[in-house]
Amino acid sequence: MGATATLEPTIPDDELDGIFAALANSTRRAMLARLAQGEATVNELAEPFDISLPAISKHIKVLEEVGLIRQGRQAQYRPCRLQPDSLAAVAGWTEQYRHIWETSFDRMDTYLSELTGTDHRPEKNRKPGRTARPENHGGNK
Repeated sequence: MGATATLEPTIPDDELDGIFAALANSTRRAMLARLAQGEATVNELAEPFDISLPAISKHIKVLEEVGLIRQGRQAQYRPCRLQPDSLAAVAGWTEQYRHIWETSFDRMDTYLSELTGTDHRPEKNRKPGRTARPENHGGNK
């Protein structure tokens, strides 16, 4: 059994393991990126890759088994489409760690501000009265 998370899991650990394993392959990630633009046939998914159609079919099967895509039937075509629920589960899982990377970015912004004497934080995170660049108040140009 895996480590327990601080948030209630939205998907069982074994299913999440399968999704992450599927996402670990760059060809499958590229296929998902293509499907994010809209449905595609197997041949359309295979087009940018220098691998055989049987290999493409294996990648599609992996993505389908973990619920990242669904393959339909339209006459002789089997268009694939993205299934957002599994991606939402991954996003939900990673969301519980957002505070960690945001805190790291905040510390880096503070450090850069101290080094340069300017405020590097994005506009929405700045405290009132602070500007990104020091104003010239009548001093030398």
